Amino acid sequence: MQFAFIINPYSAKKNYQPFLDSLRKKVDNPLYLVSKSLQDTEDFIQNNWENVGVFVAVGGDGTISVVAQKLINTEKILAVFPAGSGNGFSNENNFNKNLDVLLAKIRKEKYKQIDTFMVNDHFSINVSGTGFDGKVVKEFEKTSRGFKNYIKVSIKTFFNYKPIKIKFFDESYKQYNGKYLMLNIANTRQFGNNAYIAPMASKSDGLVDLVLVKKFPLTYSAFFAFRMFTKRLKNDEYVTYLPVSEIEFKVNTKTWHIDGEFKKIKSPIHVKVLPKSLKILI
Repeated sequence: MQFAFIINPYSAKKNYQPFLDSLRKKVDNPLYLVSKSLQDTEDFIQNNWENVGVFVAVGGDGTISVVAQKLINTEKILAVFPAGSGNGFSNENNFNKNLDVLLAKIRKEKYKQIDTFMVNDHFSINVSGTGFDGKVVKEFEKTSRGFKNYIKVSIKTFFNYKPIKIKFFDESYKQYNGKYLMLNIANTRQFGNNAYIAPMASKSDGLVDLVLVKKFPLTYSAFFAFRMFTKRLKNDEYVTYLPVSEIEFKVNTKTWHIDGEFKKIKSPIHVKVLPKSLKILI
């Protein structure tokens, strides 16, 4: 099966050359793109569509999402070489930084079908959200990235952040109207860096987990973090999980992140799952 690599040169602290050097040693005349823009990526996929069966995204969740969007509901297969700051989607789909393992998977040509979802007209594969973490992503993009900077930005933002107001349209969800620290839509279990915001989420059940988190006191924050990093978050007085296939609501902020990339999205918000819409290499 013919395969091609799409490299985000801004991922992994802009150090993609070692990956290219390794690729060239292991594959004769590899087909690849060092992408300069979204249009560059789209053109490369389109120009190689007929001959390529597996497109490999080299980058973080944002890069993977861009490539995946071009492959949904087709026979083409997505593979990943993780090179982001969090790599949540890669972790959840057993992709690592071992190029030999990835090439062996490509030769076997096996895949599974997973869900994706939309937030209005924005495509998502992993975890998207608004509120506190949307603001954190906005501020995080101003830094040199990395897990330490993410923690610093998170702590600084937490103390100053005012809860968002959410209003659901469906009568059966109106009991959840109110103020929240953040709302996340989880197709997989984790943001990245093994931070499991939705430990029970499944990427192939036709549902996403809507995670509502109320602003909690400082005394609860260490407990919340412990639960998140040990896959033990669950419904309690501050956290609510709503498995949904489709839902609409209003929120009094435009600050969102889509798979870890900052976006401005205007309410009303319409979330819809695209069941088994993407083929993933296994």
